[in-house]
Amino acid sequence: MKVTQVTNSLNTIVGGGYNAYWHDKHFYRVVKGSRASKKSKTTALNMVYRIMRYPWSNVLVVRRYSNTNRQSTYSDLVWAINKFHAQHLFKLNPSMPEIVYKPTGQKIMFRGLDKELKLTSVSVTHGVLSFVWVEEAYEIESQDKLQTLAESIRGKIDDPEGFKQITVTFNPWNENHWLKRAFFDEDTRLSDTFSLTTTFRCNEWLDEQDKQRYLDLYRTNPRRARVACDGDWGITEGLVFEDNIDQQEFNIQEKLTECGLASFGLDYGFGSDPNAFVAVAIDRKHKELWVYDEMYSHHQTTPNTAEWLKSHGYERANIYCDSANPERTAQLNDCGVVNAVSVQKTPIEVGIDQLWQYQIHVHPKCKNLWRELNSYVFDSDKLGNTLNTPKDENNHEIDALRYAMRPYLNDYDGSLGVNWNEQYEIGERMGVNY
Repeated sequence: MKVTQVTNSLNTIVGGGYNAYWHDKHFYRVVKGSRASKKSKTTALNMVYRIMRYPWSNVLVVRRYSNTNRQSTYSDLVWAINKFHAQHLFKLNPSMPEIVYKPTGQKIMFRGLDKELKLTSVSVTHGVLSFVWVEEAYEIESQDKLQTLAESIRGKIDDPEGFKQITVTFNPWNENHWLKRAFFDEDTRLSDTFSLTTTFRCNEWLDEQDKQRYLDLYRTNPRRARVACDGDWGITEGLVFEDNIDQQEFNIQEKLTECGLASFGLDYGFGSDPNAFVAVAIDRKHKELWVYDEMYSHHQTTPNTAEWLKSHGYERANIYCDSANPERTAQLNDCGVVNAVSVQKTPIEVGIDQLWQYQIHVHPKCKNLWRELNSYVFDSDKLGNTLNTPKDENNHEIDALRYAMRPYLNDYDGSLGVNWNEQYEIGERMGVNY
């Protein structure tokens, strides 16, 4: 098929919703979208089209792990070639995988960031490596890894139409992901960036039954609908805390007076893990927690932590600390935080279950706790099945909140009549998380 024929049939093949994206030439071209927003299929069509139109172009397709390409991006690109009825023009090698455009020798190559050092040595025999497609980019842990990809695009293009570009596609997940800061937030986004959000509504190939399944989510699971239907930031599945949390302004002194009880928790950090502290007013009668202060600090020594606590008025507060480091609690006492004590060990699941029985109100100043509450998810096994144990990340302030609530475990419905010393000894023998 000639390029002119392809151009004439693009509207039929590609459909609507992606005109600006298709023709964009910024260095970074980024699209986040809802489920069934055809972003991956459209990108596959676009890459095949570019290979046939631009004889100087080559494409590198990247996912976080190389072995995930074959069943995703490679399959999409083969589908796109068939959609253009151009099978006779391409040599397919699924074992590598690799796709070669036979008229010129241009290539579509596939790599993974699990072998990122090899990306900088990727070379081509015809033209230059001009286009990179990063699929499911939310799997990539840091912006630094993207920079490694940028370094792989090099070489002069002697053509007035020549340009280089990194295309990034993904389903939005966590609003704290680096992708949001790098490509969507006005104050921090990279220069020379085009970004787009698409939804299932631009996919004219969905039937009415398909569309209704998405529309039903607005009624049955509004949180999931914001992500899966609207392409908004968030977490769709596996959140530990969902319906019992909110963020709101409140008068701290009034709440302390109304509740008549405050408690304080401290989770020790080391290295990349922060020291995390929370202050919470507890309404035992109405089962409400009002979290009004926090500390979240990396590479902070115990004397530094003590100074922060004293300077913020917590010198004589009853602070319940991480039981894994009693020596640091003793050092806090030596530094003048006289009522800090290590909590009695209980299973994480018990502390979480206790917190589930309260409505948790978070003051806007406690931004790290709010972030964690919206990011803390249950772990999963290698097959993607959700487990009953929370994943050990995004939980430092949450751990501090668990410790703050530990003295009131007898208020927790599931703890009545439980000998926690005995339960801890049993759990420790069984390998329970603490």
